[in-house]
This record gives sequence, structure tokens and C-alpha cells, in this order.
Amino acid sequence: MRLHTKLMAGICILIFVIVGIFEYTFRDMIEANLKHEKGTKALAVAEAISYMPDIKEAFYTKEPSKIIQPIVEKIRRQVDAEFIVVGNRDEVRYSHPNPKRIGHRMVGGDNAAPLSGKAIISESTGTLGPSLRGKAPIFDNGKVIGVVSVGYLQTDIEEEVVNLQKKVLFITILVLLGGLLSAALISFHIKKAILGLEPKEIASLYQEKHAILESIHEAIIAVDKDGCITVVNETAHSILKIPLNMILRGKKIDEVIENTRLQEVVKAGKAEYDQELMVLGEVYLVNRVPIIDKNGKVTGAVASFRNKNDLTNLLQELSHVKAYAEGLRAQTHEYSNRLYTLLGLIQLGSYKEAIDFISKEVDVTQGFIHFLMKEIPDPILAGFILGKFSLASELKIEFTLDEYSSFKDIPSDISRDSLVTIIGNLVNNAFDAVREDIKAEKRVILFLTDLGKELIIEVEDNGSGIDPQVAERIFQKGFSTKKGGTNAGIGLSLVQQTVDLLGGTITFSTKMGEGTHFTVAIPKK
Repeated sequence: MRLHTKLMAGICILIFVIVGIFEYTFRDMIEANLKHEKGTKALAVAEAISYMPDIKEAFYTKEPSKIIQPIVEKIRRQVDAEFIVVGNRDEVRYSHPNPKRIGHRMVGGDNAAPLSGKAIISESTGTLGPSLRGKAPIFDNGKVIGVVSVGYLQTDIEEEVVNLQKKVLFITILVLLGGLLSAALISFHIKKAILGLEPKEIASLYQEKHAILESIHEAIIAVDKDGCITVVNETAHSILKIPLNMILRGKKIDEVIENTRLQEVVKAGKAEYDQELMVLGEVYLVNRVPIIDKNGKVTGAVASFRNKNDLTNLLQELSHVKAYAEGLRAQTHEYSNRLYTLLGLIQLGSYKEAIDFISKEVDVTQGFIHFLMKEIPDPILAGFILGKFSLASELKIEFTLDEYSSFKDIPSDISRDSLVTIIGNLVNNAFDAVREDIKAEKRVILFLTDLGKELIIEVEDNGSGIDPQVAERIFQKGFSTKKGGTNAGIGLSLVQQTVDLLGGTITFSTKMGEGTHFTVAIPKK
């Protein structure tokens, strides 16, 4: 199938779909608007009648219907309503389009609200069939003495909808015919604009843009061999803080952004990857790739920009995975030791001691898990903390979750990954602090609470503390007091960054030789 035919068929199908959606949607809108109009009109008429002095005075005569019936019937014909019924507090009719039904009780079961003093619009079924009604209470000296019900039959409303739909359908057909004609004209002009080329022929011309598609699809800027911009996407506009309606195509790249090195790439014909570039105070990683035509000549270059913060987020995710893996490894190692102990007791015939050992382990484990499930019901946080307990046991660290901890009221918009980043890095930092200390008793205490308007996370250790001379630098990326380590200087920096993103605060107190206490406060809103 030729491109011209495909375009014609595609545009026609699109027009049919749009027209169908328009027809379906417009019908619902007509019906809804017509019901709203009729309901509002019925309520307005009912309220107007309820304020009429003659209607109120008639309630105190011997035969109210003789006064009320002529008045409301005249109004009913003027407003083209199907019925106007006036009834007393006992729902006995004083008026009705059918005089034989005067004196009988009103039907529909929707008089409770108006008899309590509220005007309403309702849909119900009465003696004349399903109808849309406006009902208003009749007040006299502040008391409800009766009710006015003005209604339009649903069948009449549906008939009006059908009549309007016929008109809409006629207009829709005209639009469809116009759309088909437009489709033919558009298809013809597109074929003319691309010089009658077919997709295979266009694909060969598209190859010189292939390098752009192969690069990282973030902010993208492409230039020709003279350094003039040929392609720039919306993300590039965004990072450069340039409005989308400002045309950049044709401008020199150096007039828009400095130090892109795109012209150098054009001259050298060599790609450059993951180079840092400062743009308006933000650091971006830039890939620069030359555009080479089928003859091997460099006709331009393309650059893709990626915010360096993306790598920081990836590092956070990897930290989470590493923390989970460490927790699982520690738990596996710990339970292997316990299984060996149990095996030895059984081999020695110490069955009572083996049973006692199992009971004790079950009681301790189940008790702690029960406490976690009750006070920290989030499975991600609870599982993470449980893994840290296993790791602490392997490292011979007394890790305690404060008995008054409770973390139940965590807003759904606060990322659990962010909380894991904060808690995990603070706990890991505390573990490292007590492991480096020479004290025999190594303690780390975790306290979590969600009382009030903030989430509070506290981690306390009895390590050697933080030297006051370096205390102000502990949140700097790359700075660490640890003696070596591949990830030194990253943990507290990630905590600070995550807390800032959540709009929270982090403080700490420390005393040399006694330990450190970190406190994080994260607002729930």
C-alpha cells in the first residue's frame, strides 16, 4: 500500500473515531444539561408557588382545593409542566392535573426533605409515571404547612433529547463529509511536500539522524557542520530556561549555551561520553556524538544532557539493594549458627536443652516480629529493620528498637525508599561508630515515632563520638571519619540530601568518648 493511500485511510479512520466520540459524548451532555435545566426550572416554579399568599391562605379554608387548583393549573399550562401538585403536611393533594386524584395521598415517597424544610430536585415515579421533580416546602410563620411538587415526565425529556440528537447527527454528518474531503487534501499535500517519496526512500534520508536516536534521550541539541542548531527538544528548552515559543533553530550554539564542545566534535569526528558540563548552576553529564552521512563525512554533531542527580538516585537504589542483601546474609549466617547448635544438642542427646533452646528462640523471634507488625505495619520498613537486627547480631552489636516506637501514620506520599535511605544510613553509620570503638559493650538504639505533625527518627550509639573540629563537615559528600572503606563519605551525604527533598531537618549531638545521637524530623505534609 502506497504512502498516499495509507495517509488517506489513517486520517479517515481518525475522523470516524473522533466523530463517534463526539456524537456519544454530546448526547450525554445534552441529556444531562436538559435534566439540569428542567430540574432547576421545576424547583424555581415550586418555590415561587410556595411563596404565593393565596396558596398559604387557602390552607386555612374549608376546601383548599377550590382555591389552589385553578391557580396552579393556570401556572402549569404557562410553564408547560406535566403536573403541579400541592399537598398538606399529611401529603393529601389539594391540586392535580387529574381532578379525580385531588384528596388522595401524594405518590413518590420523596416528600420527607421538603416537609422538613428543604427544597430539592428528585427523580421518582408517581401516578403519571417516572418524572423529574422540583419540590419546595410551604412555610407559614416559620412552620412547614405543606409542599409544592412541580414535575416533567422522563418520557418528554427523552423525546426532547432525541429531537436535539437528530439535529446534532445532521451537523455531525456534515462535519464527517468535510473531514473526509480535508483528509484527501491533506494526503495530497503531504505527498507533494515529500516530493512523492515512499517510506523506504525516506528511511535512507533518515539515516543521518540515526546517531541522535542512538544517544541518550534526555535533553538533546544537534548542530550542523557550521555550529548552527538544527534540532532542540523540549527538555533542552527546560534546562536552558528558554520558552518553547522561542525559535532556536538556525542560531549559533555558542549564543545559546557555552562550552558544549559540539564544534570540536564536528572537527575531530570523535564521540565524547559522560563529560561534566555546568548549565545554569546545575551539573549535567553530556554525551557528544558526530553525525556521519553514508559517505563517511561529518555533517554535524548531537549532544544529550542528563542531570547528574540521576546518578545520585541510582546510588540510593543500589544502597538499598546492598542493605537488603547484607540483612539477608546476616540472617542466614545467624540461623546457620543456631542450627549447628541445635544439631549438636541433639547429637549429644540433650533433648530437653534442645527443646528449651528452640522455645527460647521462637519466643524471642515471634515477640519481636509481633512488635514490629503492630507498631511498624509497613512491610518494607519492618523487613528492613528486621534485617538490620540480624546484621547487628552477627556483628556482636546490641541493636535495640525503643519499646515506645510507633510508625503507623506514614503519609502515602512519603517514599518508603527515602525512609529506608535515612534509617539505613544512620544505622550503618552507628554500627561503624561502635565497631571502631574499643568498648566491650557496643550499643545502638533506634527510636521511631509518628506522633504529632512530624515523623521522628532517632539513632543513638555509644561510640567514640565526633570530633568537634570536623563536626560541621560530616554531611559533605566524600568526607568521612572512617579508616578506609569503599563507600566512605556517602551515607550521611545521602541522608542530608534525602531529608532536604522531604522538607525535613536533621540534627545531631555528640560527646567525645560517649557517643552520638542523630535526630531527623520529617513533616507529614
